[in-house]
Amino acid sequence: MKATGEKELFTQVKNGEVKAFESIFKSLYRPLCNYACSLLNDIDESEEAVQQVFLNIWEKRSQIEINASVSSYLYRSVKNECLNKIKHIKVKRMYKTEMEHEGEPSSDSSNESLVSKELEAEFHSAIMDLPEQCRLIFVMSRTDGKKYQEIADDLGLSIKTVENQVGKALRVLRTRLAEFLPAIILFITLLIRGSIGK
Repeated sequence: MKATGEKELFTQVKNGEVKAFESIFKSLYRPLCNYACSLLNDIDESEEAVQQVFLNIWEKRSQIEINASVSSYLYRSVKNECLNKIKHIKVKRMYKTEMEHEGEPSSDSSNESLVSKELEAEFHSAIMDLPEQCRLIFVMSRTDGKKYQEIADDLGLSIKTVENQVGKALRVLRTRLAEFLPAIILFITLLIRGSIGK
């Protein structure tokens, strides 16, 4: 896709034109996934990174100003998303290594239990603070174990709306849990992600 064509399409995207967004998505999704995979060496993680970038662009389209080509902007955004994932993976591995060297449960188990209860309370509080539709969709997905299509059929919504609402819930939860230890955040994030991709 030529840079001039990309800019024209992105101008339409900023105006909320879904077809223009789909055109950019279809044109660049696979190349961006290949690029992400060269950084992450994981197909699923790569696709998730690219999808997150496109989701961010759609949600913040009115605020985004692209001076270079749209392709360059997307590749740079995907790179940053992948670097963030790599950081999280490193923290996760460090936590796992520490736990393996820990051996027997430490005397701090009561403190760990306290943190766990506090985290659980904050987690449930964050869910209750979600907008009604967002909360309902997230609970149906995570607690009831329903697939996105089932939720969409039950509520009379498009599957895209369901995906967007779950993504919104996850971002809110990550922000609310940011005060806790990174390793715990990662653990909870992995639990939450069990409801994604349905």
